[in-house]
Amino acid sequence: MAHRIYSTSFGSVYPLYVTKAERKGRTKAEVDQAIRWLTGYSDEELAAAVADARTFEQFFARAPMMNPARETIRGTVCGVRVHEVEEPLMREIRYLDLLIDEIARGKAMEKVLRA
Repeated sequence: MAHRIYSTSFGSVYPLYVTKAERKGRTKAEVDQAIRWLTGYSDEELAAAVADARTFEQFFARAPMMNPARETIRGTVCGVRVHEVEEPLMREIRYLDLLIDEIARGKAMEKVLRA
């Protein structure tokens, strides 16, 4: 079964990430920082990804450089351990979801970015 999130536009979900963080007193800049850390997108490239109709599949396929440290991300999203997700694209999406969750929970950015 193909996951519907793959064909969902990244730009339609991005505002939800920002809203989730801002509701908890965090900022859009912190969300952007985490996304840039994960994917290697520049500010301009990230803005373009939000503005165009690229899907999550295209968003990750076009990422300039996925951060190798992402493989150290551990935790669960919706009861699923992100590092155990077998399908590569879904694992990348879950890594991003977990980073946003950590920001929203108030985790220090140094820890979110595995610094």
